Amino acid sequence: MRSFTPRTVLSTLLAAALSQAVPALAADAETDALLLESAPEAASEGTGDTKLFFEGMIGNASRRFQPGSRDLGRASLDFSHTARIAPGLRAVISDRLDHVYPADVGADATVNSLREAYLSWQPEGGNTVLEFGRINLRYGPGYGYNPTDFFRDGSLRTLTSANPFAIRENRLGTVMLRGQRLWSGGSLSVAYSPKLEDRPNADGWSLDLGSTNNRDRALVALSNQFSQSISGQVLAYKEDGLSPTLGANLTALLSDAAVAHLEWSHGSEPDLLSRALALPNTATTRNRFVGGVTYTTLSKLSVTAEYQYNGFGLDRSNWAALGATPAIQLAYLREALRLQELAPRQAYLIYVTQKSLGFKDLDLTAYLRQNADDHSRLAWLELRHHWPSFDLTFQLQQNIGSPTTEFGILPDRRVVQVLGTYYF
Repeated sequence: MRSFTPRTVLSTLLAAALSQAVPALAADAETDALLLESAPEAASEGTGDTKLFFEGMIGNASRRFQPGSRDLGRASLDFSHTARIAPGLRAVISDRLDHVYPADVGADATVNSLREAYLSWQPEGGNTVLEFGRINLRYGPGYGYNPTDFFRDGSLRTLTSANPFAIRENRLGTVMLRGQRLWSGGSLSVAYSPKLEDRPNADGWSLDLGSTNNRDRALVALSNQFSQSISGQVLAYKEDGLSPTLGANLTALLSDAAVAHLEWSHGSEPDLLSRALALPNTATTRNRFVGGVTYTTLSKLSVTAEYQYNGFGLDRSNWAALGATPAIQLAYLREALRLQELAPRQAYLIYVTQKSLGFKDLDLTAYLRQNADDHSRLAWLELRHHWPSFDLTFQLQQNIGSPTTEFGILPDRRVVQVLGTYYF
């Protein structure tokens, strides 16, 4: 049997793409009605209650502090299914299997992520919903940072994309009991997540309940559609050992082409550096905030500008003070990634999508994130061509900054990847 190598993952998929390329390139471009979105759609194919796709990747990363570069490879199998097992009762399962080359130090090369597995009961015609199991709650309209997304920390087993929406989609859910009351234009949701394990489990086939359920947590969320152009949520979150955290978010239609979003939370907890260095628990009361505007043109170009603020992150002077200790800087960034937290005190994001870029089935996605304190930047670009059951994708990531900055300290300077995705 042939062993897995990065340069052979896509051979079959690329051949399939080439066999479909000529007729696709000859297709005429067409103009659809204006589609206004507060967030871009995740790339997906297939219809019905089951989705299954295989994805292969080959790539190369140029190293910042060592000569030469390193090859990258990945094979992924992604599956989700919803089944109605009785009147008003349905079961949901969502799972992803990733084999990564090379594996991170101390991590398994093959990692399974059971994202969701739960039962949902809603009487026919009723306005009450009860759910139990591993559920992926995603709150907040922010593009690159979500202060009201309270169940995000510790939920990412494998990082396979720099796109914040892919990260949000591929994370683990949290085991919980949730009840919802629905009415016209709004809902009230109450969720309770119990402690099930003490610490994370790095085994690639583990359910890893210690990452998502290592303390008791509860969330109450009230959602309301105030008018045809304004909707929002108010949230109250409590976890064991900390004071309650309040949050709110708002989405407003400013015009036929512009949407604004705001997101805020206020709570008392240890700052990010204390978490990274496991310092004594000294809570401080601060805010998190995101504000942005998305403008979409008739030609399907969508541009989002977003300001991000994390009161628990390091400000400019404190980050500069860590410049003499790169090991502590990297530990700080690793903890920010684990918590899916904004590392600097302030940051800016420009996020761009363009549907039908020159051809009907060619899409562009790109973003630029800038650390407002040390001025380092992360630039990411994706070109994706769709066929009926296959996507061919090119991705480029550039980490820009001096060696002591957020993105300048990362070991990879540039990452180039080619992906093939086959939808069953």
